[in-house]
Amino acid sequence: MTQPGIYAARGPAGAAVLDLATGRWTVLDPIGATLLDLPTAAPDRAAAIEDATGRWAATGADPDRVRADLTRAAADLDRLRAGRAIQYIPPGPPPTVRFTPAARPALRDRAAAGIGLTVALLLLRALPIRHVITAARAAARLPGRPARADEADAVLYAVRSAGTWWPGRVACLEESLACHLAAALTGRRVQWVLGARFSPRGAHAWAEADRHVIGQDEHDRLWPYLPVLRVGDSNA
Repeated sequence: MTQPGIYAARGPAGAAVLDLATGRWTVLDPIGATLLDLPTAAPDRAAAIEDATGRWAATGADPDRVRADLTRAAADLDRLRAGRAIQYIPPGPPPTVRFTPAARPALRDRAAAGIGLTVALLLLRALPIRHVITAARAAARLPGRPARADEADAVLYAVRSAGTWWPGRVACLEESLACHLAAALTGRRVQWVLGARFSPRGAHAWAEADRHVIGQDEHDRLWPYLPVLRVGDSNA
């Protein structure tokens, strides 16, 4: 049986790692990010740590402290990986961020949004994240075409309207997954993206269409987040 994967992405500020076995995020600083591809053989590993120690010491860091931090971080990453390969999302140009949509969804968007939100809430409350992602990938294989940004706006607006009837909290994870599912039900594909940022540290989920991040909060303009896992096709 294939073990749940590990997904990672690198950026100038470090690396973000998502373990699908646990659903946990690990955010690494630039030093820790250099350890993601350490050799497994002990002599090669020791040489790689010494090489990294030398590079950081050249910037004025205490070599003994850097070496100790790298050795400890490498052991933590070994426990995280447990022999599994890390899958990296390919780098791409930064998307355009569209803030809170003010679209007028059609009746079919509203109907699909109600179904999509209900399914998203059930999946996220009943299943581990790796199974939720499997279900989202299945939805992405339904017949359809990539959504335009304005179409994705309308679907997200409909999802938010449907969310006002839910007594609990509909956060970014539920909302973005619901948008992905609802769009699939109307024959359009919207990417579901999981990612993280470094300052301040935090994980996030969002929807993308036509190289646009859809419907972000007007009060949260601290972008970019680093995409780590993408589900579905887009116009990109």
